[in-house]
Amino acid sequence: METIENEKNWYVLHTYSGYENKVKMNIESRAQSMNMEDNIFRVIVPEEEEVIEDKDGEKKTKMHKTFPGYVLVEMIMSDESWFVVRNTPGVTGFVGSHGAGSKPAPLLKEEVDWILKRMGLSTRTRDIQFEKGESVTITEGAFNGLSGIVDEIDPEKGRLKVLIEMFGRETIAELEYEQVDKMK
Repeated sequence: METIENEKNWYVLHTYSGYENKVKMNIESRAQSMNMEDNIFRVIVPEEEEVIEDKDGEKKTKMHKTFPGYVLVEMIMSDESWFVVRNTPGVTGFVGSHGAGSKPAPLLKEEVDWILKRMGLSTRTRDIQFEKGESVTITEGAFNGLSGIVDEIDPEKGRLKVLIEMFGRETIAELEYEQVDKMK
């Protein structure tokens, strides 16, 4: 297995417009079925704002696509992972690839951070798994130094709800993965 890079990067895929969510599901499914979960991680359709449309007198909420026709994929670029993603139905190619089988250039960290923050998703760089009921120490923010118990986990957003005790009462703190460490 020839690996081009040994680190995760974000890449932009061009898709048929309107098929972004289908492409996301197809890539996730193919990554699992083709045992590429160690190379293909998160797949995101950049949607950022809810738009309320008035259709036939009915108000409907719809997510507005920031970049129609594009999907972001976090992956380790290798010949195998490139092949799996590139040959997913609905994917027309990688943005930043010069064709003829050349590997694309990844997005810059600043670009990824900007897009993920606008979507309310974590820009986490830590690969850490938490479990409900696990004890953690808060290392950043208003609750720095306090300990708590993990109550809820949102891996898609990289956030946790942690039960902490303040003034003799249990309180829930919503934190990002980067703001806590596992207790030893």
